[in-house]
Amino acid sequence: METYLVVGLGNPGSQYAHTKHNVGFDVTDLLCRRWNVRLDKKKLGGTLTETTYAGKRVVICQPQTFMNLSGECVIQLLNWYKTPLDHLLVIYDDIDLPIAHLRMRKSGSAGTHNGMRSIIAHVPGQDFPRLRVGVGAPPEGWDLVRWVLARCQTREEQSAMDEAFQQAAACVETWIESGTEAAMCKFNHK
Repeated sequence: METYLVVGLGNPGSQYAHTKHNVGFDVTDLLCRRWNVRLDKKKLGGTLTETTYAGKRVVICQPQTFMNLSGECVIQLLNWYKTPLDHLLVIYDDIDLPIAHLRMRKSGSAGTHNGMRSIIAHVPGQDFPRLRVGVGAPPEGWDLVRWVLARCQTREEQSAMDEAFQQAAACVETWIESGTEAAMCKFNHK
């Protein structure tokens, strides 16, 4: 049975929980709740669970290597599960998308994201699906690091992000069931 890898990027540690940079963790946590599974294994540089969804084997993982070393975990996952790149989906924050907007892609560059830079440096190519969750650009007076390590600023912003996490989880499910094109068609317009 082929294995699908769903990797949510973030930084380990309670001080980073629910910050903009940890939206990958938030989405994968939500997926685990939806599927009634727990991230209960610590191996290959991450915290993960193995389950099935839509008749397919799925591994959900949160790298525990800190963001800028995410590739170390991802290459171990790919090698251990012998997974082709098109069965790897990486979920992460994007400052170039408006808050709570989603963008699914088949491949691409890392842009300004250090976690994706690390992954692309470690894996054989950049032709793997990725789901970006918009966190918006830093407001005037905020530097980038402070912005991505901050939590939502208003109740409205948190509500929009909570809805985005629900949509992102549904996007992952569509990707597993029907592929990248179907997920792009269904979720990129929101």
